[in-house]
Amino acid sequence: MKIIRKELKFYWTMIKPLQTGLLLLTGITGFISSRCSVINFVKLSGLTLSLFLTIAGTTILNMVFDHDIDLKMLRTMRRPIPSGKVKVKEALLMGTIMCLVGLILAFMLSLLYGILIFAGILFDILVYTILLKRKTSWSIFWGGISGAMPILAGRTLGTGSIDTIGIMFALSILLWIPTHIMTFNMLYFNDYKNAGIPTFPSKYGFKNTRMVIALSSIGASIAIGIGITALGLSWGYLRLLAILSAGLLGLAIMSVLKPSEKINFGLFKYASLYMLIAMLLTTIGSVS
Repeated sequence: MKIIRKELKFYWTMIKPLQTGLLLLTGITGFISSRCSVINFVKLSGLTLSLFLTIAGTTILNMVFDHDIDLKMLRTMRRPIPSGKVKVKEALLMGTIMCLVGLILAFMLSLLYGILIFAGILFDILVYTILLKRKTSWSIFWGGISGAMPILAGRTLGTGSIDTIGIMFALSILLWIPTHIMTFNMLYFNDYKNAGIPTFPSKYGFKNTRMVIALSSIGASIAIGIGITALGLSWGYLRLLAILSAGLLGLAIMSVLKPSEKINFGLFKYASLYMLIAMLLTTIGSVS
């Protein structure tokens, strides 16, 4: 029993619970934003389970394919696989099973929903991790497509089709990801350099990267603003979102005008908080 608890603890860290939780929340937000006349709790439960399994499974598989470069980075060398606490074959099997079970459940809920979830897995593992991550700094934009899939899939499951609001929500996530990841690239610049992973800061410099972060922050704010406005949320929710967006844009602009490690770290933390609160506002506003 003690060994099982230890294994579960290792796998819990491997699924990156905070990241998985945030992506899961975007999918739930997308579904609830569809404003079904009566919330289908069976569908909501199926969505939650299918998204959790596929997101967590994909994250584990990413660690399988990246375990050699994780070993070269101080930030990641103590992860379960590179540290030898979890065997590569075991993690590969676990990640594959989780993805397959999640996909089967997704296709049982809806064909279109299942296709979108499958596309998210495909872009994350094949396109981003295997084909592009070690070759180009632009891989993050392709990987961002997979991050945008949960909210689009959730919205699609609720409405039965891909609509403009779903696309705007997905675009907001896609544009938010560079803000989150590129600030991380700058924080751990030497780690990525030692591992031989091309990043925007290493390819184009910190100044240009900060400019891209500022522009992506503006784009993410505009996209989610359009989506929420089209959703018909009350002025109170729009005002709160505007205040949050102003904070994000302010930090992004400060990182360009007065760059510092402190501001960069603050922007990294705020970007996640911004998306979390934006999703919660959308969810609450959709059911109120």
